[in-house]
Amino acid sequence: MLDSKIPKGPLFDKWEEYKSKAKTVSPANKKKLDIIVVGAGLAGASASASLAELGYNVKTFFFQDSSRRAHSVAAQGGINAAKNYQNDSDTVYRHFADTLKGGDFRAREANVYRLAEISSKVIDQAVAQGVPFAREYGGVLSNRSFGGVQVKRTFYARGQTGQQMLLGAYSAFMRQVALGSAKEYKRHEMLDLVVIDGKARGIIARDLVTGNIERHGAHAVILATGGYGKIYYLSTLAIGSNASAQWKVHKRGAYMAGVSWVQFHPTCLPQSGDYQSKLTLMSEALRNDGRIWVPEKKGEERSPNDIPEEERDYYLERKYPSFGNLAPRDIASRSAKEQIDAGLGVGGNKNAVFLDFKDAVKEHGENIIRERYGNLFRMYEKITGVDPYKQPMMISPAAHFTMGGLWVDYELMTTIPGLFAIGEANFSDHGANRLGANSLLQASVDAYFVVPVTIGNYLADEIKSGKVSIDHPAFQEAETKVKEGLDRLISIKGRNSAECYHRRLGEILWNNVGLVRSKESLERAIVLLEEVREDFWHNLLVSGRADEINSELEKAGRVADYLELGSLMAYDALDREESCGAHFRAEYQTEEGEASRNDEKYSYVSVWGGEGDGKAPELFKEELTFDVLKPIVRSYK
Repeated sequence: MLDSKIPKGPLFDKWEEYKSKAKTVSPANKKKLDIIVVGAGLAGASASASLAELGYNVKTFFFQDSSRRAHSVAAQGGINAAKNYQNDSDTVYRHFADTLKGGDFRAREANVYRLAEISSKVIDQAVAQGVPFAREYGGVLSNRSFGGVQVKRTFYARGQTGQQMLLGAYSAFMRQVALGSAKEYKRHEMLDLVVIDGKARGIIARDLVTGNIERHGAHAVILATGGYGKIYYLSTLAIGSNASAQWKVHKRGAYMAGVSWVQFHPTCLPQSGDYQSKLTLMSEALRNDGRIWVPEKKGEERSPNDIPEEERDYYLERKYPSFGNLAPRDIASRSAKEQIDAGLGVGGNKNAVFLDFKDAVKEHGENIIRERYGNLFRMYEKITGVDPYKQPMMISPAAHFTMGGLWVDYELMTTIPGLFAIGEANFSDHGANRLGANSLLQASVDAYFVVPVTIGNYLADEIKSGKVSIDHPAFQEAETKVKEGLDRLISIKGRNSAECYHRRLGEILWNNVGLVRSKESLERAIVLLEEVREDFWHNLLVSGRADEINSELEKAGRVADYLELGSLMAYDALDREESCGAHFRAEYQTEEGEASRNDEKYSYVSVWGGEGDGKAPELFKEELTFDVLKPIVRSYK
């Protein structure tokens, strides 16, 4: 049932071969076709600008008051591209190999190679938009390293690369809005997908200011709504980040894939109290110059500067000498948790490790470090009151990026024809773990260079279909369903807020479907989540009405979706009886405590659909084949 549509022929020729044979839409006919884009972060804004520039009629929906508020700004550290400015032997193939290995060989070879192949074009695109990447003295763009890589391929703009990339995409998008080729629907939330004759034909959206329910038709729909890491409640994501668009289309028949593959970022500020609603991300770029360590002695109370070198354990350098502090995120996060669980954590709550810049400041001088990370250091000092130029930072792992998402084929189309998913909303490029600085890259590659080509291949057959009428019975059915769902949330009149249930959900997932999972913990999670979901639908309290601004109603709908998605995450993790990438099953590890992958039984992507009405989710498998880079033991020692 799953057709990945991977072109035939050599891996290195697949994308060019696809483009040369893909159907196209003439400029005159593009004006007859409507495309809806949901989300306006880096992926959504880029896709909207690119498709409008091509001549399509684009309508873009997002819940923020401006595209500039999207969470893409939090991708601070950089964006990867195999340009080899450093002359350190980087190549497209090396980028491809690092990414496939970093994902523990649980991604499609063809998609990963395309990501690396197009990477250089993204940098040229961003520079043309005015993104102020760092430069060397001679004017060449500068690079730095990121985790899981032994070359410098990460382009950066201090510690605000995501913000600058988003501003470039936003300016291109707003230019198309001004020209009338694109229309923005700010403060709107998609609440359902409309499917007619098996094809995506529009959405039902709620105006978050007036509460009005609106119908919008189109010949194709693109989801660019980011990931669902906020399901853990305490995460690096913005409070408004959610998975509702993905879950709504999943319930309409779009399959989800690899949903338990969740990345925990190793470089976040530790939780400081019981009433926090999010955690602060410190860029992985800091691991270029910072050294991670813990005291060798439990219960150490001395100031970190008073602990001599011989009493410090630089555990990443000790365990992974080839990569040291730049070990991949999943390994760095699990290693930090091991130290904390062993009683070697630091800080008031003993839930952190040190990230120390003493040696870097001594070697390069404070001014150079300030040039590289100045805004990050200021942010850390503002939040903690500690000057990181003089004392080590304290960091700990936190839920961050979701490698899983909507299943898409090589064209980035879901199992619903006409529905595409790009960026973090799909599963396609990272496998079981994402290497740092590949996030901005995937969003840009998908939006600027892939979907404008592949959507044309689909829309070429839709030219004669005519305008999509929002008076079709399918729109009425979807609108009625949405209104009934909102009324149901408001009518419960219980005693607990949606925030209360989100917090309980996050605790269950963190403890049972977190950095380390087991058969016992996953089975426990499924039971506990069912209990919370039952309580939610009996004791939720949403004040206000549906026909007005109502942030509590928005939150309740998103938590309702999270509660169902959380169960699917547990089912997915329970099915995969191996450790791979960010999915670490306690029962499946080597004697040295490393992940033990089982290629013989689990060299596939877990694809889920069919649940609902009390039925368990149904598993489909996309078998993975590797023609060029055969799976190897993932070692960073």
